[in-house]
Amino acid sequence: MDRRRALAAGAGLAAGAVLPLAGATRSAAAGSAAATYTNPVIWQDFADIDIIRVGATYYASASTMHYSPGAPVLRSYDLVNWEIAGHSVPVLDFGAKYDLNGARGYVRGIWASSLAYRPSNRTFYWLGQIDFARTYVYTATAAEGPWNRLTTISTPYYDAGLLVDTDDTLYVAYGNTTISVAQLSPDGRSQVRTQQVFTTPSSVGTLEGSRFYKINGQYYIFLTRPANGQYILKSSSGPFGPYTMRQVLLDLRGPIPGGGVPHQGGLVQTQGGAWYYMAFVDAYPGGRMPALAPVTWTADGWPVVQLVNGAWGTSYPSPAVPTPPRQVTPMTGVDTFDGTSLKPRWEWNHNPDNTKWSVDNGLTLRTATVTNDLYWARNTLTHRIQGPTSTATAQLDHSAMRDGDRAGLALLRDSSAWIGVRRDGGATRVVMVNGLTMDGNWNTTGTGTEAASAPVSGGRLWLRANADIRPGAARAGTFSYSTDGTNFTRLGPSFSLGNDWRFFMGYRFALFNHATQALGGSVRVLRFELSTP
Repeated sequence: MDRRRALAAGAGLAAGAVLPLAGATRSAAAGSAAATYTNPVIWQDFADIDIIRVGATYYASASTMHYSPGAPVLRSYDLVNWEIAGHSVPVLDFGAKYDLNGARGYVRGIWASSLAYRPSNRTFYWLGQIDFARTYVYTATAAEGPWNRLTTISTPYYDAGLLVDTDDTLYVAYGNTTISVAQLSPDGRSQVRTQQVFTTPSSVGTLEGSRFYKINGQYYIFLTRPANGQYILKSSSGPFGPYTMRQVLLDLRGPIPGGGVPHQGGLVQTQGGAWYYMAFVDAYPGGRMPALAPVTWTADGWPVVQLVNGAWGTSYPSPAVPTPPRQVTPMTGVDTFDGTSLKPRWEWNHNPDNTKWSVDNGLTLRTATVTNDLYWARNTLTHRIQGPTSTATAQLDHSAMRDGDRAGLALLRDSSAWIGVRRDGGATRVVMVNGLTMDGNWNTTGTGTEAASAPVSGGRLWLRANADIRPGAARAGTFSYSTDGTNFTRLGPSFSLGNDWRFFMGYRFALFNHATQALGGSVRVLRFELSTP
């Protein structure tokens, strides 16, 4: 993928992504006891951010690759505290590989895409290309959904940025190194024209990750140089240019120790006129973490990121915004799988077999695949890890497992390990397994080695995984179990979390249940808790 690390990031702005410039960033609300915020604003893996404001609410979208549903929609009222509202792509129905049917979609799927709001029909739009083949457009009248596919367009808009112009025309900026602009039909279902508008100078290298804005009558295309720079193009002559370029940042020290340069994100303006840039920071093994910084503008209309001691600040004054109407739903805490549907914090590894799982005051996972390879097993349910360190604890009823079944809690990536239950010959053991590996083409090279085990009796077990996802040196994951939910016993050696960026997605906690002999068994997850020290 010619080192396309910046699968894109982004932003829209308030209704229609067309707002006046603010002269300077506003300070934190007067009298506020907590007058600052700390970066990263979300210490979970949400990359290639596109960010918009609709009225008093901020929304952001992110890449999810092979996880389903895809393209999460985040919601905030203050740019600092975020919740997951839903997903723009309900199912990855882009081919059998996304069902783990004869092929696999690892590191494919939802790359840098775009989120926008169209005031004329009060509709949210998501737009993104899949597999370099075509572009898909989904719409919804509420961010939490339901989202429905509007159309497919034969041109694959790589790293797309969608602009709703002041006259309601839809434009898309896209491309890698060669940047183009497309105009869509009034209904958004087809392409009217497309034209190359910029070629990146060889002295800069690669530019991608388009975000498209109209600000004070000027057109801007915000671009990333993966993985250490951000540039912006400006046109005074309309969306098709010509454009001039200016560097926004390069090799800027970021707010996460050991992490990378903030890049590939988007611009957004508050109700009070202040501007902010939300980017992501490469912070493997956990992934790419959103960070927020205020932006001011030069007199001739170029954005300037406000620095702290020459770096992207670890802390800034909190945005001056109205008091939020409510607290957002935390991304950590307890899930007892109440109700009959999964909460939006959960995403499956590839599309699930919906006949093999259910939620009803507990999560039932029936075996959906006969395999000895977790990377081929359907219905593996994942949850992002909270940084810098966090612990996942799952209460598992394994009484309905069958011989040959494997169920448990994994640290899932291209190098994985898990703790869980093996049922063999009528005997039940709790095991720690490591050595699950994939190569650079995402083919399985290791299906796992049992590193430790212990016999268990009864039908209920608590499984625990702890993950240190601070970037830099090799970090450890550890596993333990309990028969009473209170006293936990460590099992197996520490697992070294891989921090190579090429898988793009960071480690996740994952709940799984697959068969190695025959289908028919099941487990029930009664409780899942994600906690921080």
